[in-house]
Amino acid sequence: MAKGFMPRGGGANMQQLMKQAQKLQADMEAAQAALDDAEYEATAGGGAVRVVVTGKKMLKAVEIKPEAADPDDVEMLQDLILAAANEAMAKADAQAASSMAKLTGGMKMPGMF
Repeated sequence: MAKGFMPRGGGANMQQLMKQAQKLQADMEAAQAALDDAEYEATAGGGAVRVVVTGKKMLKAVEIKPEAADPDDVEMLQDLILAAANEAMAKADAQAASSMAKLTGGMKMPGMF
């Protein structure tokens, strides 16, 4: 095929494809903004530690019940905080992957989760 040659009707198809790509991009940007604003909560130690993170994986809140703060077992408290924080971030990742998969039909996109 000669350079610059487009089969008959190809221009209309290309325009439609570009419109679809632009809509997908706008939808993905809106979904990402919603995910970034969302909050994810997790607890550990039967609720002794509660952690909230944002979709941007920023730690927003840590609540520790007084009975979890045993000065003789600081290591356990540290483990509970880590467990809760990691679980909350995993929830954020799972929600992001699920939301984006719905938009892309499961197709992996470069630079995505």
